[in-house]
Amino acid sequence: MKAVAEQQTESLFSYGTLQSETVQLAIFGRRLDGQPDALVRYRIVMIEIEDQDFVVTSGTPHHRNLRFTGVQSDIVEGTRLPLTKSELDLADSYEPSNYERIQVQLGSGATAWVYISRNSR
Repeated sequence: MKAVAEQQTESLFSYGTLQSETVQLAIFGRRLDGQPDALVRYRIVMIEIEDQDFVVTSGTPHHRNLRFTGVQSDIVEGTRLPLTKSELDLADSYEPSNYERIQVQLGSGATAWVYISRNSR
């Protein structure tokens, strides 16, 4: 039963470093075949990352993050990435410790997970 669950894919919306092939190879051991998508009613804000492990992996102490605005004209472009459940767990481990994963509906109509700083809400 676990093998079947492992093959089921989740969608993760990336608007930052997880779109990078270098980061994908380091985290998942493979290049992900993502599709362009967008997140409506959000905008990008810059935050400083205090999680030093993340800073080392991503290469920067400053990171783009999402802020919900509710404004229809605010759109964040990114990539919808297909991941297995275990890869989603790896993504959880990669993201900074003050981030949480939430489900959102993308511009395409697809439902996906996305990471957002707990301080950005």
